[in-house]
Amino acid sequence: MRDVSRRGLLGLGAGAATGALLTGCGTGGAPTVTSERPGRPGPPDSARLRPIGDGSTAYTGRQPHQPGRPERLEPGQKPPQFVVFSWDGAGEVGNGLFPRFLKLAEEHGAHMTFFLSGLYLLPESKQRLYRPPNNPVGASDIGYLTDAHIKETLKYVRRAWLEGHEIGTHFNGHFCAGPGSVADWTPAQWRDEIDQATTFVKKWRTHTGWKDLPALPFDYDKELVGGRTPCLLGQNGLLPTARELGWRYDASSPGGVQRWPDKRLGIWDLPLQAVPFPGRSFEVLSMDYNMLANQSLNSTRAPAANYPGWRKQSAQAYIQGFKRAYETNRAPFFIGNHFEEWNGGIYMDAVEDALKHIAATAEKHRDVRLVSFRQFTDWLDAQDPKTLTKLRTLDVGQQPSEGWRKFLANPS
Repeated sequence: MRDVSRRGLLGLGAGAATGALLTGCGTGGAPTVTSERPGRPGPPDSARLRPIGDGSTAYTGRQPHQPGRPERLEPGQKPPQFVVFSWDGAGEVGNGLFPRFLKLAEEHGAHMTFFLSGLYLLPESKQRLYRPPNNPVGASDIGYLTDAHIKETLKYVRRAWLEGHEIGTHFNGHFCAGPGSVADWTPAQWRDEIDQATTFVKKWRTHTGWKDLPALPFDYDKELVGGRTPCLLGQNGLLPTARELGWRYDASSPGGVQRWPDKRLGIWDLPLQAVPFPGRSFEVLSMDYNMLANQSLNSTRAPAANYPGWRKQSAQAYIQGFKRAYETNRAPFFIGNHFEEWNGGIYMDAVEDALKHIAATAEKHRDVRLVSFRQFTDWLDAQDPKTLTKLRTLDVGQQPSEGWRKFLANPS
């Protein structure tokens, strides 16, 4: 485990508006929205299902429950507040967390991004198929799943996509320390890792021998447009490869501030962010593991007497980060999570508390959007670059001094 401390804490891998997504803008500054609650999906139309490769994946048409075409902000219009909840690993290991948060998203009309670890679809009996860069064959710093848990993961990844969520990648073996760390991987080694991660998704049927389970209903080569590296390490080596692959964003920066994002090597750089940590004199990275590291010094089974206070502190960190952006520069807010039950599951409870608070604000004011990274990137790409440049001049917690209408009246 990487040494972590305070503001620079990194994440450890393991394991959206209330039905209203921005599609256009009318005059007067009010966003035009479309209500598309995800809802429980039925099976894809068999007439549109075209198996890909060995049938592990299939083309089933346009992804359901997506917003319409995003349009540019009009001059003088205040931007919406975007919030992205994302999940590293995205494996269901019998604790019910994957379906729990799918249900929560459905209830609040939210969309999320699930960064799937490729190894979570590879049986442990086939682990020697994995050849990680700078590490022994079959090695992994996260565990391989049981067959039963692979089946559950397939079930919920399939459901997530059909309900409108994004499936990104968390790569494979999660190497954060030592000579084989992802921090030192070259662009060529990242390409090898990505090729293997996508192969494990696209060939789960071959690797498992299971013929009676439905295909994942998407073409992963086209679906995959971004990811998050293990422990937020190695972005410099990854980006040249991401550019070659046509990725649109990367969520691997090792900590950012709540400002409007920019591109690196033509890729949108969407980092986790430092947010206020209630009762402390420093800020904490917007990820569950970083809350844990500051509260229990990396212990996942600290004394239970601490749990209520820590849960409230974690939830309030997310809520205060959201409020700071919403009430000032409207910078997008990114939250990272893992399907884990650390310290009695309080971090999952804190994420739920924060999501419900943010969704309630969205329901009341209609200018908050809980979206996936891909959906947010769609919106960014639709904007006038001069508008985004102007938005980037606003610092953390800074409002336009003369109001939004005048600030964005003439972005040039």
